[in-house]
Amino acid sequence: MVGVIHFVGAGPGAADLLTVRATRLLAAADVVVYPGTYLDPEVLTHCSPEARLVDSQALDLDRITAVLVEAAAEGLAVVRLTSGDPSVYSALAEQTRRLAAAGVAWDVTPGVPSYAAATALVGAELTVPLLAQSVVLTRAQARSTPMPDGESLEAFAATGATLVLHLAVTRTTELAERLAPYYGADCPAVVVFRASQPGELVLRGTLADIGAQVEDAGLRQAAVIIVGRVLGTTGGGESHLYDAARPRPTTGA
Repeated sequence: MVGVIHFVGAGPGAADLLTVRATRLLAAADVVVYPGTYLDPEVLTHCSPEARLVDSQALDLDRITAVLVEAAAEGLAVVRLTSGDPSVYSALAEQTRRLAAAGVAWDVTPGVPSYAAATALVGAELTVPLLAQSVVLTRAQARSTPMPDGESLEAFAATGATLVLHLAVTRTTELAERLAPYYGADCPAVVVFRASQPGELVLRGTLADIGAQVEDAGLRQAAVIIVGRVLGTTGGGESHLYDAARPRPTTGA
């Protein structure tokens, strides 16, 4: 009997920020493949003591796929943990293409995205009326897969949307300089390192100084950069949804 591979969002790293479904799948799993680079080991306490745990940080995509396919062929219950939520920067598409070619079924359980955990930590809302009603989740490109045509940082910045940058902390100064002409050098910016995990760190500043703060802190990975006027303490409008003048539905007696 061939098993099903469960892709499960591990959230930002804290063991208590997984969904109930995720913890149930982990408890029932015979094999758990997890991203050791980004995960607080406490997350793995949800696993059965008898489960085989495989750290994927030293494995390439083909070797990861081989572990999953072999376990599924044995009819084992398999969980592939991803950091944050599988819908963003999880290599879900690449892995599931390979599983489909091997005839292995799979499903997805969502998790708390890292940007959501970072935003919660700074007590912000990314969509504030009259300031920004859109959020762009993107990354920087250096020694990585090229960005598609039209997805330049400047193109996104020109919209004025709240900007969330993943996989970019080592280039914070350069990126801030590119964004300043669009948002203004005084635009609020925050960098959150390992949100919800031991050693979490929040740096608050502006596009003019956030790069220097990152350098002083020595951050090299596992951080999210958020840029936008919504991070300010004042300004913005109020939602029409909660306007006292808005007609309300009547309730029956």
